[in-house]
Amino acid sequence: MSKILFLEDDLLFGESLIDLLEESNFEVLHLRNGQDALDASFEQRFDLYLLDINVPLIDGVTLLKELREADDKTPAIFLTSHKDKEMLRNGFESGADDYISKPFDNDELLLRINAVLKRSLCSSAKCVKLLCHDELHKRILYDEVELDLSKKEYQLLVLLMNHADNIVPKELINDELWSASQMGSDGAIRVYINRIKQMLPQMPIENIRGIGYRLVS
Repeated sequence: MSKILFLEDDLLFGESLIDLLEESNFEVLHLRNGQDALDASFEQRFDLYLLDINVPLIDGVTLLKELREADDKTPAIFLTSHKDKEMLRNGFESGADDYISKPFDNDELLLRINAVLKRSLCSSAKCVKLLCHDELHKRILYDEVELDLSKKEYQLLVLLMNHADNIVPKELINDELWSASQMGSDGAIRVYINRIKQMLPQMPIENIRGIGYRLVS
């Protein structure tokens, strides 16, 4: 489920759009001023910013400029009633990926959101068949669905993906998953491997006895 930060100060319009987005399987955080949106961007990870421009405290364009200056590359779409070319130019120069003018067709908005999310994933992801590692957001998707991985399962699967079709020795896995002061074990690795296997029905992981594991693409 993709998570959207939605900045809109019109409460009635905001509520109607939240209903649309949640019905379309998005998780939405609705905020009504730019300062709250800026604070939330540092506290949580989002897949998309959906920003009105004329909002209190920090306007949408200034907000996005600040986010980009902080090296936040999360894709952003402006919702705007502006027709002014100068305003639109400022929006794109601030780092927007797209905009849509109010009033808009709901289906068009959803199409634009999905297109921007797909471009974002493709630009930041390394894929092995159905598996894609979204390095920007530190997540792994299987057939476009995010996997529910613990930190060590994530580290292990990234390692296997980076060495797809090659054997990953147990020593390398231990070095990746545990620090020098920690004690790893073959048993713990097997637990992580077995759980990952259950999530990847079409991506076999081979146990090379006494040596390590191999993700077969």
